[in-house]
Amino acid sequence: MLITPAEAEKLIRENTRLLHREDCPLTSAHGRVLRADLRADRDLPPFDRVTMDGYALRSSSLAAGVQMFRVEGVQAAGMLPRVLGLEPDTCVEIMTGSALPTGADCVVPYEETTRAEGANGGNSPTLMNVGKAAGKFQPGHAVHLRGSDHPAGALIVRGGVRLTGRELAVAAACGYSFLTVAHSPKIAIVTTGDELVEVEAGVAPHQIRRSNDLALRATLALAGYPRVDRFHVRDVREEIEHRLWHVLAEYDVMLVTGGVSKGKFDFLPDELARQGVRKIFHGVAQRPGKPFWFGMSARSTPVFALPGNPVAAYTCLHRYVLPALAQASGMTPPPARTAALATAVKFEPKLAGLLPVKIHSGPQAETLATPELVNTSGDFAGLVGTDGFVELPAERNEFPAGEVVRFWPWV
Repeated sequence: MLITPAEAEKLIRENTRLLHREDCPLTSAHGRVLRADLRADRDLPPFDRVTMDGYALRSSSLAAGVQMFRVEGVQAAGMLPRVLGLEPDTCVEIMTGSALPTGADCVVPYEETTRAEGANGGNSPTLMNVGKAAGKFQPGHAVHLRGSDHPAGALIVRGGVRLTGRELAVAAACGYSFLTVAHSPKIAIVTTGDELVEVEAGVAPHQIRRSNDLALRATLALAGYPRVDRFHVRDVREEIEHRLWHVLAEYDVMLVTGGVSKGKFDFLPDELARQGVRKIFHGVAQRPGKPFWFGMSARSTPVFALPGNPVAAYTCLHRYVLPALAQASGMTPPPARTAALATAVKFEPKLAGLLPVKIHSGPQAETLATPELVNTSGDFAGLVGTDGFVELPAERNEFPAGEVVRFWPWV
């Protein structure tokens, strides 16, 4: 009995287990899924940080009418903060990124001042004149106050995100040389069928070149799952038995393309059962991808048996496999994406339609999806130029322009 896409998604989700956690060096963590929160180990910024080149001084001196200041020294970023003199007319020449000198509370930028170097062979102090600009500068001007971004102990990045340069910058700033991340799953893609040949091999008129496994592997890598190996088996029971035994023993996830329909040479479902893989479901009321099969091995290896047709396999990968891998990695589920149909669509009833679309913006900046019908589920070239697919429910076969439907982007 066929189940709906929503039911298939629910069954996969209920049978998906979390991958174990491991510690990863910060320098190798890009693209991994964070499994522990990142907190500030100290105030951010950790000191009152100067944000402009100029002169650090007391704003109270400016308010009192002082315009001419004696420059007591220069402080660059990375230097210990100087202590401002007790006299109201003292200042320190300061560089961006420096810690604010003790006693100062604002910075007057270079362009608002004039300067007179010391005379008499350098024995006279260097003077800085603020002039009429004095009233413009209040306490805190050009100062990034300590802890104003995040106080010590504050939660900055929650676990459950895929690490990008942004999160890695936070981790480095907070002193994390290692990060707790999800294990990167080892994934096997097994293609089946006597008609398939290697890309570089000679191809007879009755044969086709292997493309599914290359497309799936590239997509998995882009999605953050680079540990993928490819295998091929002919429609021979013994060959299928041998390969499945090794894959189920050695890999965290198995994807199979082809061999799950009703043909006499579709040995895969029976062989999976013989090797202890429990079938969760077989057949989803959708087009393309109706023969989709899902099961779980005795050692909790999920097995996704995708249809052999390229469009169906690629679509099922995005609709079911990638969300399952994200859940297993501990990722926080993203909000569902929707789009409005740019044109009316008629689709055969009783099967949900997974329809490739191109995405563009409407006059009100709304997301519009223009259907791009492929010739058949084997027309992989028909997906070139599309941005993803929309899911049309099976209850109807006519969908007017403007109807909002679920959108699934390609990786």
